[in-house]
Amino acid sequence: MNIYVAFSLFSLMVLVYWVISELFAMLFRFTGLPDEKARFQVISLLTGCGFTTRESELLLTSRSRRRLARITMLFGYVFNITIVSMLINVFLSIDLTKASNLGSILIPLLAAAVIITFMRVPKVRAWGDRLIERLAGRLTHRTAQNTVLLLDYLGEDSIAQVTLVNVPEAFRDKPLSETGLKPEHNILVMLTERGGKKAEPANAHTVFLPGDKLTVFGDYHTICRVFEAHEHFEEDE
Repeated sequence: MNIYVAFSLFSLMVLVYWVISELFAMLFRFTGLPDEKARFQVISLLTGCGFTTRESELLLTSRSRRRLARITMLFGYVFNITIVSMLINVFLSIDLTKASNLGSILIPLLAAAVIITFMRVPKVRAWGDRLIERLAGRLTHRTAQNTVLLLDYLGEDSIAQVTLVNVPEAFRDKPLSETGLKPEHNILVMLTERGGKKAEPANAHTVFLPGDKLTVFGDYHTICRVFEAHEHFEEDE
């Protein structure tokens, strides 16, 4: 096999592996996992390196994430074996005598690096995320509804961001002090972000409006239920 073809195949495999890791990371983000944690978990699962006990809580407490983690591990195992065996066969069959200019073999690698770098440009990445999110929404037939993004764990409770598409009827036109979130549900509303402005501390007079992003602290399942949001963390039945 020509050395140029061999390096082109190697570059293609690198690009495919990157695309796969990005897709799995995006799937984990759709379940409410923050971007940085999603990427770390996907790399750990695909490569079989494992992940820390604290980080594993983000996956093990959610049935949907456990399923996705199993698929990621199985896919990574099969894909890694396929890549290694293919690359061994490719490079064992290389005919170095057919390479007139060894410097040109770096062109496929450079092309893959340029594509990956271009796709990591914030504007390009944001466009891709929006496109895939719209496609995922159509495939799953989801309507616009409140969502919850898990930010971190603190003891047995969670810090999460709630995006209100529709304000639950129990909270409409009521100041925070009359919602009963803290005394009845043990949910603390810490910050409110409105109209793309800087998040501000919530107070007793805060009234929820559609489009608000709330940073809250409490039990994740309770947060999802009370705010009528996607239950990214599902209780095992």
